[in-house]
Amino acid sequence: MALARAHRPFQFVTASYITRIERQRALTVGELRDGLESCSDESIFHHTFQSLGQHHFLTEGFSNDFAQWALAGLNRPRLAEQLAGLDVRAYCSLSDLRVDLLRVVDDFCRTYPDEAVREAFEAFHFCASVEVTVPLGREAWTLEEFRALLERCGHASFHFHFLVSRLRLQLESNDFSQWFVEELGLERLAQLANRIDIVTHTLDGAKATLARLIDRELAA
Repeated sequence: MALARAHRPFQFVTASYITRIERQRALTVGELRDGLESCSDESIFHHTFQSLGQHHFLTEGFSNDFAQWALAGLNRPRLAEQLAGLDVRAYCSLSDLRVDLLRVVDDFCRTYPDEAVREAFEAFHFCASVEVTVPLGREAWTLEEFRALLERCGHASFHFHFLVSRLRLQLESNDFSQWFVEELGLERLAQLANRIDIVTHTLDGAKATLARLIDRELAA
């Protein structure tokens, strides 16, 4: 049984996002490329990190909006797969993610120049997310308390602490794992938690996996 008590509690926060429709839109792959180069960081976030949170219930299809449009709007499954293949967990900055999105689209335009100017069935509209965070007033001082509060952790809160935290921490980690290591000294649990695949899991599935890892630690 893990009885260590933290010096600082884990404070659960939830986040909501106000969607702002930008002026940019794309009707071809070439226009998508131009939009990716000039759009705001908030727009990159909206169509990747935030999109993954919005589509937490999906077990099939693409949660990356750019990839989804390449498939549904352009009928270009290979481009869609390449865009979706960029795992947002690997990025600690939106500028790095933008660079790789541009690389994929640039490669497609060079390889298939005729396809770069072919119009889609429907336009892609760039949007941006404005984040609003709200403390939930729930604190955990021990792993046992954390496990109990995890049950009450909603999708928005879990997404904020487990995925969006990478951008805030500038680390390939998450708020949960950082607290496990820094406050409870549970490095192994932190490593296992950080390996949970948020892309192939739904948010519910990822949270359930984290709960099982904690139960195993408590039973050790």
